[in-house]
Amino acid sequence: MDLVEQIYRLTEAFPARENYGLSNQLRRAAVSVASNIAEGQARYSKKDFRHFLRVAKGSLAEIETQVLIARRLHYINQDCCDLCIDHIKELGRILAGLISSLHVQEND
Repeated sequence: MDLVEQIYRLTEAFPARENYGLSNQLRRAAVSVASNIAEGQARYSKKDFRHFLRVAKGSLAEIETQVLIARRLHYINQDCCDLCIDHIKELGRILAGLISSLHVQEND
């Protein structure tokens, strides 16, 4: 949820011409991360939960790429970019650990 808020605030400063472009893509990907985690958690099996967590990790990769694009287009400064990338990488580590723990639990 923090990432969604961070991305929404970040994209508010994008040029208006990006409202239906990069800004929209970033926002949708960020919402997708949170939504897939929630949907997976609501499923009845660890296998389904892992699947949705993997989808969420894919959306994180999209966000990382799009943040780097925003930096290259000078929509954000380097400090902002670094802060976002650090947040994305931390969430990726958390998701990877959760995916791994669910795999171990299923094999117990």
